[in-house]
Amino acid sequence: MGLLSSGCSSLHYYSQAARGQGELIVHRRALATVAADPSTKPQLAERLRQAQQARAFASRHLGLPGNRSYTTYVALDRPYVVWNVFATPRYSVQAIPQCFPIAGCVAYRGWFSEAAANADAARLRARGDDVWVGGVSAYSTLGWFADPILSSMLRWDDDELDSTIFHELAHQLVYVKNDTAFNESFASFVQEEGLRQWRRSRGLPPPNGRAQVMDDEFSRRVLNLRARLKALYANGGGEQVMEARKQREIAAFRADYAQWRDRRWPQDHRYDAWVAAPINNARLLPFGLYRQWLPAFAGLFERSGKSWPAFYASVRQLARQSSAQRVRTLQKLCNGACSGAD
Repeated sequence: MGLLSSGCSSLHYYSQAARGQGELIVHRRALATVAADPSTKPQLAERLRQAQQARAFASRHLGLPGNRSYTTYVALDRPYVVWNVFATPRYSVQAIPQCFPIAGCVAYRGWFSEAAANADAARLRARGDDVWVGGVSAYSTLGWFADPILSSMLRWDDDELDSTIFHELAHQLVYVKNDTAFNESFASFVQEEGLRQWRRSRGLPPPNGRAQVMDDEFSRRVLNLRARLKALYANGGGEQVMEARKQREIAAFRADYAQWRDRRWPQDHRYDAWVAAPINNARLLPFGLYRQWLPAFAGLFERSGKSWPAFYASVRQLARQSSAQRVRTLQKLCNGACSGAD
């Protein structure tokens, strides 16, 4: 009965994924067509024209795939394209892995319906897991389909929209199964360096790094909380004891956050809502993955003479290494500058 239920659950999941992806394919329209349509609002038309230019820059100057991805547009009838469900055991900071034929094992399951994601989350909570559901504005099919620009991506400013195209195309270029930190750090480096070059090509100054500095400092505090919880769970002591200590650590994190914000960023409250909302192990999972190895890839880019083809060749060599060897190589490239590199 357990195996049968699991099989039915998997069938339901893949069915909704196929249906959701199919709907995106059916509703794609070429960027140029949407921008030239008289019914398109001028602001949207201008943003799509700039995104089209960024897409061309990605292939011509950043060495990213020159396919049909991000050359079309889909207007969604919802705020996010998918909702990801993250889960951990109640007293562990390790994700309950979700494994797929193409992407390998990742820390979440994506649903094209918020209601379906919430139902999946409720099932996991009922068995005692820590769960978090987060909306996602963009994602990559790793080149299996021509991914469109989505209306959910337009909530971002132009820099984030354009650089996200670079990020998602980087996933199509190099992707290692079962190594999320490697994949996301690589794509994040391409995103940030690509944005610097894209802005320079238009005579614009480098991006303002203030927001990234704040985000990095906040992420370090979240990663410190996760490390403290990991140590707490390793010490054991029974569920009641661990639960009480878990809540004390979360309360201490909130107090530390308030002190840090008031000292470093007194006029900026962008993370207040996140900190005030319920915090559990699953909610901490995404932190650190996107930037863990960023200094390593920055160093590799310098070693490659800032040549994109040479850099990508070196990244592909890393991708072919065993997991343990790859971590050792990345640690050497980091020279102690990588967060969470252990």
